[in-house]
Amino acid sequence: MPDVPIRKPPPPFRAVEVIRTEPLTPRMMRVVVGGAALDGFGQPEPASSIRVVIPWPGDEFELPEWTGNEFLLADGRRPALRTFTPVTFDAAAYEMTFDIVRHPGGAISTWAETAGPGDPVAVSGPGRSEVIDPEASRAIVVGDETAIPAIRQLIETTPASIALDITIEVTTPEAELPLPDRDGCEVRWSVLDPTHAPGTALLPPVVAAEIGPDDRVWAAGEAAGVQRIRKHLKERDVPRQHTTVRGYWKVPRD
Repeated sequence: MPDVPIRKPPPPFRAVEVIRTEPLTPRMMRVVVGGAALDGFGQPEPASSIRVVIPWPGDEFELPEWTGNEFLLADGRRPALRTFTPVTFDAAAYEMTFDIVRHPGGAISTWAETAGPGDPVAVSGPGRSEVIDPEASRAIVVGDETAIPAIRQLIETTPASIALDITIEVTTPEAELPLPDRDGCEVRWSVLDPTHAPGTALLPPVVAAEIGPDDRVWAAGEAAGVQRIRKHLKERDVPRQHTTVRGYWKVPRD
């Protein structure tokens, strides 16, 4: 009897190539990829996601295969795969842009520092959107550097009737990026104490906020950090349907 897939297959990977890269700040690199394989790629909605695969150092580029539970390379290894927020997608030009937080040791971050035009890469998606409930009167939004692209899109697309109270955790002031101007939107940049765990600066504004029935909470960042936010909201009996809490990455284990 053939193996039965345990999970619904995600969209397949599409082989594209690097068009150009651009350092935005000492902490953020922009990558533009493109190719005819993007024909028919769905238009990403705000704060959605794409999977990105690059070759491991020294490997030939290879599209991973879905096994029913995960993507694997032909030899059984996991691919160099990470999830990002698509910044823009130009369907006519077959070009997609995404931003990568620059950090030592990260497989895709390291790749992006030297990637050049024509280098192979693959993308899959788009994943689900994470928009603010249009019935809300205010949204408390917290996120770290990995969430900046999604937060920018939330500012651009959230109805003007919804006030936005935003806190962004950065590792250094040089990581701050321009965000869209919008009435009723307050943005605070909070520099993380290097002795503290990622996400530490995101919990206090949620704890301090008075969260009413017309308020919503959106949080994204390091998995353990946002899990503390999820736990706090549960303890306050904030309805789960009024919250969006997403772990975008994990601190590597020793």
